[in-house]
Formats: sequence, C-alpha cells, structure tokens
Amino acid sequence: MRQSELVYKTYKDWPKDEESKNAGLLIKAGYIEKVSAGIYNILPLGWKVVNKISQIVREELNKIGAQELLLTNLHPKEFWEATGRWESFDALFKTKSRLEKEYALAPTHEEIIFPLMKKIIQSYKDLPKAVYQIHIKFRDELRAKAGILRTREFLMKDLYSFHKDEEDLKRYKELVDQTYLKIFERCGLRAILTKASGGTFSSFSTEFQVPTPAGEDNIFVCYQCNLGYNEEIFSGEKCEKCGSDLEKIKASEVGNTFELSLKFSEAFDLTFLDKDGQRKFVNAGCYGIGITRVFGVIVEVWASEKYLLWPYSVSPFDYHILVLRQEENYLREAENIAKIFEEKGKEVLIDDRREINAGEKLVESDLIGIPVKIILGEKLKDGKIEIVDRIKRKNYEIEKDHLIHFISTHE
Repeated sequence: MRQSELVYKTYKDWPKDEESKNAGLLIKAGYIEKVSAGIYNILPLGWKVVNKISQIVREELNKIGAQELLLTNLHPKEFWEATGRWESFDALFKTKSRLEKEYALAPTHEEIIFPLMKKIIQSYKDLPKAVYQIHIKFRDELRAKAGILRTREFLMKDLYSFHKDEEDLKRYKELVDQTYLKIFERCGLRAILTKASGGTFSSFSTEFQVPTPAGEDNIFVCYQCNLGYNEEIFSGEKCEKCGSDLEKIKASEVGNTFELSLKFSEAFDLTFLDKDGQRKFVNAGCYGIGITRVFGVIVEVWASEKYLLWPYSVSPFDYHILVLRQEENYLREAENIAKIFEEKGKEVLIDDRREINAGEKLVESDLIGIPVKIILGEKLKDGKIEIVDRIKRKNYEIEKDHLIHFISTHE
C-alpha cells in the first residue's frame, strides 16, 4: 500500500488532556482518534493491529473446539431481571425504545447466551459445547481512564462453555487457561496467570496480568511458577505452589476466566437429561479477553516514550519501505520489492510521499512503529539497501539482489 493513500494523520504534539502513554502515542501516530472521554474511533492502522490480535485469538480458540458466533448487543430488560442484574450491575447502559420497551446495551452476554443454549442443549449427548464471539461491549464507567485500557465502548472476546459436570468444566477451564498464555505470548506479551476474586460473575476467577507501570492492579508474583495473586484477595507472603518469596508489582489485566458453575443455568433453567434420564443443571464457564485492551497494553509494554513499536505478529504492516529520493526509479524499485513480498503473503507500506523530506519520513516511521524498515536512499545508486530492524536493534546494508534471501533468512 502507498502511504500517500492511507487514511491517517500524525501529530507532532502530545494530545491535549491525554495522560496515558497508550492513547497518547496511538493518537499521535494516527491509529485512533478520541471522540470523548472513554470513547475512541479506531482508524485503519489501528484496525489492522486489532484484527491481527483478533485473528490470533480465533486461531487458538478454534484449536480447542470453540465455535465463533455473533450475539445481539441489544438485550431486553426481562433477561437481565431474570438474573437480578438489571439493578445490581452498576455499569449497565440502559435505553428505552419509542414503544417504551427497555433494553440494556451489552456489557457482557450471559443473559443472551444461556437462553440461546437452552434451545440447543437437551441431553448429555449435546455436551460439552463451547462458543465465542469478538464483539463490542458497553460499560457506563464513572471515570474512564488509562486511555484505551478502560473505556465505555470496547472490543472483547467472550467465550462460554457448557458441561455435564463440574469436573468437565474444570478440565476445559484449564485448557482455556493454557490457551490464553499462548495467545498473549503470540501477541508479544508475557502474561502472568493470577488468582483473583470473581466480582459480579463468581466467587473466584483467574486473571491474566501483564506487568507494566501503567497497570491498574497490584499483584504478588512468583516468577519461579509464573503465578500471581491479586492484592484484593491475598494476604500471604509466600507462593502457595512452591513456597518462594513474592514480589509486588503493577500489572494490567488482559483476560480472565471464570467457573460460573450453575449460577446462570439456574436463572434460565438450562438443564439436560443425563444417561440415567435424570434432569440436571448445566455447568458453565465464561472466559474473556479485552481485544482493544490488549492493543493498548502492547503499547505500554513495547513502545518508548516517543515512538510506537509493534511485535512482528501484530504490526499493521510487515515492512515499511521508505523512498528517500525523488527520482521515479526509486519508487519503481519500492513497488517491485513490495510486489515480491506481497506474493509471499507479506504486507508492505511504501512511503511514496514527495512532499515529505527524508528526515521527516524516518522520524514518522519510528512513530508509526512498523518493526522492519527498508530504506531506499543514496546508497541505492551503488545497488545497496539499508534495513533497520527495531526489535533486534540491528542495521544491515545488503546488495539489492540479495534482499529476498536476506529477508527469508532474517525471519
């Protein structure tokens, strides 16, 4: 893609009234635009990153037998009254139609998925089942803060699983927990499996916390076990698993898993007939990942104070080709290189802009954060191309004819 055609705008100054590193840099680099406190538009560069995060999530969840669907975000009031959460869920957005019918804007989807599964699950032969979606959520936060880490509208992956008994539920939850660690690792994050309270969903839960000074949570960590304990529920000094000393750190939650057990099944009378013909309630679990929160946490962990930097796996483009001279043959060379890469499934952004000087292009490339730059400058006259890998912190100068071989071995 030519950068001159890209829908984005960068800024030299830090955004007004934006204290967080994640939102500040994303706005400066043209990934998002702030509409109001806790409300952001995601622009094409940002949407490419978000989609790559979502695709990693899809690939890993599909491996463990989960099926993707899409649930409504407009929830009739009676569904929330059935669980008693119409009044008790304090962040619930409520709206009323012209016919005076009341609805909730989805902050979560238990009130919709359980009535749906009641129509699907009849017998033990129908279990287990696992379904997920990647969808917008709404929460009426009193004080939206931390940039895109806590917003009033956000993209989330929620997975729900249904089981014949508690043992099968626990088995699947452990499988999801291990899958989550793979997902976050693929996104360039080291997540710590953390024991925590369950809040409005259950008594206890598992959180996946990423160490960062921008984190909203305090956790106690055993690095020996890669295990954490949320400060809100923990009062010990040693790791419960290995007995090692714990370190208190700041961290940001990127996902969580809950055993709902029978809570929502009882509310919606979700039952099945077992092998003996006995009717039993379905055991269920729910498992969330904040997709746009992961987007922001990657910035907090990977970016400097001035420039973004994306892990290879979620970068909006694989390579950023910078055309630093005005001659037409330089742009043709860039397009030839891009075509070869694109035929190999790689995404390339070409900075073809003529009104921007070489220095400005280099600085803006760092701001945008694509990890590998291919620089076509003065040395191209001698058949040389400069490659900068910001993740490996290495600069290379190679023969033009050796570029494809270099890239294939470099990966």
